[in-house]
Amino acid sequence: MANDQAPIIARLSVADTTGTAPDLLSAANGLSKTAVKEAMTKGAVWLKRPGSKERRIRKAGFALLAGDHLALYYDPAILALIPEQPIQLARERHYSVWYKPAGLLSQGSRYGDHCSLLRHAEKLKEIGGAARLVHRLDREARGLVLLAHGRQAAAALSRMFQTRAIDKRYRAEIHGILGPVGEVVTCDAPLDGKTARTLVTVRDIHEDRETSRVDIRLETGRYHQIRRHLSLLGHPLVGDRRYGAGNDGIGLQLVACSLAFICPFIGRQRRYVLDDDGSAVGLRR
Repeated sequence: MANDQAPIIARLSVADTTGTAPDLLSAANGLSKTAVKEAMTKGAVWLKRPGSKERRIRKAGFALLAGDHLALYYDPAILALIPEQPIQLARERHYSVWYKPAGLLSQGSRYGDHCSLLRHAEKLKEIGGAARLVHRLDREARGLVLLAHGRQAAAALSRMFQTRAIDKRYRAEIHGILGPVGEVVTCDAPLDGKTARTLVTVRDIHEDRETSRVDIRLETGRYHQIRRHLSLLGHPLVGDRRYGAGNDGIGLQLVACSLAFICPFIGRQRRYVLDDDGSAVGLRR
């Protein structure tokens, strides 16, 4: 089936439990059973059972009950994506640290999760279903992401992110010259009616291409805060198609390069830092 086919959304209630989810969904929308099975394995089929939360189902032979509600979110363009794989850089008992490449989602969407860091971790035997996402990194950005192992670990780490007990640092290339090397510029323009504060330190200046490399620290965590604040300063990120001046012909130049915190489980300082060039190979603890 061609990948330029329009997305399909199919919903149905289960009355006859003699059929499988691929049987029912195929009959409802005209897709082949093979196509539906592939969509299931990639996380595009959802089940809502009365009294339970909606969840993905992946196995073609999943036992259905009368009254179940099935939903298929089928987009062949998404299902055909093969993004670069993430790299597990450190695995502790209660969490793991990952390098997420550009183009990979932090978590899946209704249309599937095979292109997500979370799903990649879930498929590892040593982590499996214990994987929990406690913060996100834009699909276009790359760098460090922390995954919790289990509900208790996720609750503890989520609280730390909420209270800014985890120090996150970023590196970016921006258009223009924000100031001399070493200058710190603060943007505290509210975003979405909420306070927001971003500290930007000029690291290098590339006069030949009229850009600067900067280090960034967030004191709040608003939606697309770095990208929006740099755009408001008149120095959007290179490669930012959404908040920039246009298409630079390259990907978003934003790297989550450092995570530092006091481990809530052992009480020791932990710091994970990428190499200066943002390389995943050179993680320093």
